[in-house]
Amino acid sequence: MELESYAAAALNALASDPEQLMRFMSACGYAPHSLRQAIGTPELDTALLSHLATNEPLLLAVCANNGLSAEHFMSCWQRINHQTG
Repeated sequence: MELESYAAAALNALASDPEQLMRFMSACGYAPHSLRQAIGTPELDTALLSHLATNEPLLLAVCANNGLSAEHFMSCWQRINHQTG
């Protein structure tokens, strides 16, 4: 599972929790319309992964609910940050 799959899992988790979704949108500068327009873009995918990487309880919940490895997620996030940083 790579960037797009983790991002989709993160977005689904956020969409099911309005409070978490609002935190993400506020932290990343998205309004509802701009978030909808950004779905599927590398920028949103990266923002979603970064948001999870800085919110351990949310990261662990997303991974547990989707049968994902938090360690693999962090490896993916580190690769992406190395490429963009």
